[in-house]
Amino acid sequence: MTIKPVSDLVRTGVLTGLALIAFAANTVLCRMALADNNIDAASFTAVRLFSGAAILLLIIRLNPEKASSPTRGSWIAGSMLFLYAITFSYAYITLDTATGALILFASVQITIILLSLFSGNRLHLSEWLGLVVAFGGFVYLVLPGVTSPSLLGFVLMTVAGIGWGVYTLKGRGSRFPLTDTAYNFVRTLPLALVPVVLTGANLHFSAEGIVLAVLSGALASGVGYSIWYAALRGLSTTQSAVVQLSVPIIAAFGGVIFVSEMITLRLSISATLILGGILLVILGRYYYVQRNRPPSEV
Repeated sequence: MTIKPVSDLVRTGVLTGLALIAFAANTVLCRMALADNNIDAASFTAVRLFSGAAILLLIIRLNPEKASSPTRGSWIAGSMLFLYAITFSYAYITLDTATGALILFASVQITIILLSLFSGNRLHLSEWLGLVVAFGGFVYLVLPGVTSPSLLGFVLMTVAGIGWGVYTLKGRGSRFPLTDTAYNFVRTLPLALVPVVLTGANLHFSAEGIVLAVLSGALASGVGYSIWYAALRGLSTTQSAVVQLSVPIIAAFGGVIFVSEMITLRLSISATLILGGILLVILGRYYYVQRNRPPSEV
């Protein structure tokens, strides 16, 4: 086993921390924009995607090696990115920051796990147990009660998670992830015009709403994804999956600080069940693979 230099570990740790904060910031910025009616969901999505495309193309332009990439993403990936972005925005009209982030990242991980199952990978006992625990957490979260989230918001954010999960799988084999992501963002722009046109006279935005959308697209999305790609060079697949489970927790604190939201007992219990169940699946798969690896590869 090769031991990485301390400088590499520190670099990976710093980049990972910044990327996770950026992911959580997306939820906080969206909630801040929509909770106070600073901008409508269609406009927020369009500005966010345009800003993300602009900053990513600028980053590529400043890096000649990236600019010469032979790949330009795909329409399927671009469509999934748009599906995630638009349902994400509309979901946050009714969901609070922490609940939305929990549903989103749990849906992403569960989508990836289920698609892996459908593709022929068999789950062992600990993985099935983790799925049951996570599903139980979802059921508890949406049970009727004073603090249960909006059903429409829950469905929309689940669809957003599915879209992001499929998008993640589409990009997993990319040799030029930054370039592919930039052009996938560009492909979302004509799609983003559709809800803007359909919203019509109900469009509304303020200077604050536009600024929040630009920050979400350019910094939290564009720059955040760039930092995440750099961090992934020092993370294993298991490590990258596990660290992302911290995003709902970071987002929850962001909601408390910036949106004055409360962390309810129901949310705390469901988060423990959902994130704990997913963690059990991820670690269960890791140890299962390690146990069945040929001795020569260990």
